[in-house]
Amino acid sequence: MTAQASGAQNGATAQSFALIGAGPMGLAMAKVLKEQGIPFQGFELHSDVGGLWDIDAPHSTMYESAHLISSKKMTQFDDFPMREEVAEYPSHREMRRYFRDFASHYDLYQDYAFNCEVLSCEPLGDSGAGWRLTWRDGEGQEHSDVFAGVLIANGTLAEPNIPSFKGSFDSEMIHAAQYRDPRQFADKRVLIVGAGNSGCDIAVDAIHHGVSCDISMRRGYYFVPKYVFGKPADTMGGAIRLPMWLKRRVDGMILKWFVGEPQKYGFPKPDYALYESHPVVNSLILFHAGHGDLKVRPDIDHIEGKTVHFTDGAQAEYDMILTATGYLLHYPFIDQELLNWEGAAPHLYLNCMHPNRDDLFVLGMVEASGLGWQGRHEQAEMVAHYINGLQEGSAGAAQLKQEKSAGFERATGGMNYLKLARMAYYVDKATYRKAVTGWITALTGGRT
Repeated sequence: MTAQASGAQNGATAQSFALIGAGPMGLAMAKVLKEQGIPFQGFELHSDVGGLWDIDAPHSTMYESAHLISSKKMTQFDDFPMREEVAEYPSHREMRRYFRDFASHYDLYQDYAFNCEVLSCEPLGDSGAGWRLTWRDGEGQEHSDVFAGVLIANGTLAEPNIPSFKGSFDSEMIHAAQYRDPRQFADKRVLIVGAGNSGCDIAVDAIHHGVSCDISMRRGYYFVPKYVFGKPADTMGGAIRLPMWLKRRVDGMILKWFVGEPQKYGFPKPDYALYESHPVVNSLILFHAGHGDLKVRPDIDHIEGKTVHFTDGAQAEYDMILTATGYLLHYPFIDQELLNWEGAAPHLYLNCMHPNRDDLFVLGMVEASGLGWQGRHEQAEMVAHYINGLQEGSAGAAQLKQEKSAGFERATGGMNYLKLARMAYYVDKATYRKAVTGWITALTGGRT
């Protein structure tokens, strides 16, 4: 699968969009573009589709024990459900197969140039003037061509956020992005730094395969079991949307019934309200903490040799430190100023639309509890309908163009999200989907 960008080879790309990435978001965008008759050329760094879900991809951050933290029912595309025999919480290998099946079903492979690294995207002028895209193919040859616009869908979890510590560590220190197999923990005293979903998953691996495992965390988290009343926890929401204050009360009560207070297991108490940060969905981390298999540590003060000193005055020796400290948004092929960057993320209308350009879109730069890939598919639909609407001169497209250029806030639904890099593009699911589907209706005149 090393096809060249066919349009680029014959100079017929001036009216086509360049789509960067063949992960879940890129595939959703490709499907919708194809359905709506918008010409495009896809570019993918790897030799196949799936993005980070393909553990063999060069920039995948997947590890062998990884599974979805949301259930397949709440994650899958509505018009392409996962196979019946797939587990409720599929493994990364099942997910890779799912995306390959998706690409085959919608005949998307032919629309991508694989083994292609996009090197630069440069506008030729104001919005509508076109973009020059330069890329390197699998044989090391560089190519360049002009496209009508650029659709960026290269993912949000590829660039590790590497922390710094006072002092130096005289043994092995890696980021979670470098972790693949639990055998890496053999015969080692392990310290996991960071207690997000990946950190807790990996800590469970270290408990079973290392000599010992501690976990260092700056703040507390809310822990959600994967199953509640015998069903995946994320399928338990009712059809009626509750006000956030009531949802917090109800869900908080359920969490207390099923897992109790995090402090009971040695974890710090969260210093924020439920849903102001992404909860940890893990049924095993509390089990192991409660059984003494995992020791919870506070933040690191400094490191000397193999000895880590913590902020509470305690110290311990380790053979490996694994930092599960998240990822930074990374679009190395385009100038940050072109993305209207503010703080830790581009400031885009509904997380995807540039306020002043109609030929540049960032897809998939959105996170929300329970959004799933269907929510991202809706984002792709909105963008494609907008592109077509502009060409047709529709009233809906004109209204959206005015709205996105008039100034806007992130679709938080009034949530006071933590001021962290990983939360910079977090939205409230209900607020976000209502806005996106509302624009789809406006852009299509209510047609389905």
